[in-house]
Amino acid sequence: MFPKIKAQSVPFLSSAQMAEVDRAMIEDYGILLIQMMENAGRNLAHLARLRFLSGEAVGKRIAVLAGVGGNGGGALVCARRLETWGASVEVFLSKPDEELTEIPRHQLGIAGRMNIPSRVGAPPAGASFDLVVDGIIGYSLNGAPRGTAAEMIRWAAGQPAPVLALDVPSGVDASTGSAFDPVIHATATMTLALPKEGLRAQSVRALVGRALSRRPQCAAGALRGASSAAASAGALFAIRHRATGLTTVVTPVRSMLSGPRRAS
Repeated sequence: MFPKIKAQSVPFLSSAQMAEVDRAMIEDYGILLIQMMENAGRNLAHLARLRFLSGEAVGKRIAVLAGVGGNGGGALVCARRLETWGASVEVFLSKPDEELTEIPRHQLGIAGRMNIPSRVGAPPAGASFDLVVDGIIGYSLNGAPRGTAAEMIRWAAGQPAPVLALDVPSGVDASTGSAFDPVIHATATMTLALPKEGLRAQSVRALVGRALSRRPQCAAGALRGASSAAASAGALFAIRHRATGLTTVVTPVRSMLSGPRRAS
């Protein structure tokens, strides 16, 4: 059982620092990318069921919007989990399967063998869902979303259903907090490893989503200052940052962060 630490002691990461976390996990600690995707997608599905489906996924219609990289892979794991819990899941891709990176393509293959329907592009006009999962673009965003990804984001913006974003809402720069056009307006955002620097920008608070009601539950072993970074995922916890009013749902980590801590 981890002791608790104050939410204000949890640092925010830039995109470069998060890339170092991912590198260290894979190269220094031997934690495979597919393992990280499984952890992310499992926790995202768990959050979706508890927070947005009243604890019961059976019969609920879910649209999962998936990009070509790690966020798309995590969203595809989430789709698989929700399907096994009885939801009716449809996957919408920003690129054809041959253009996905290796592990998201592998996850899409599993979903296909489970007969989870998928197609390239935004859902058709008039389609209605109980929940939209945003896994289009993560912290690697470089400029405004374009092409099919932009069409999917615009579609999500016009939906009455809640939107649950993975790590950062698609269209938000994870380091600067710049919001491009188009951008996801998330009901809630589940951050991975640690919250991203851009999420506490005043300009994107409404895009990241509403504050969640769970009180902060943080692992004291989560923070270690060092020159490299690593993380291992576990159960969900929520952190409410008083200075920003933002509550992010985070995967607990045992992490070593490059650079100084940025406490809110």
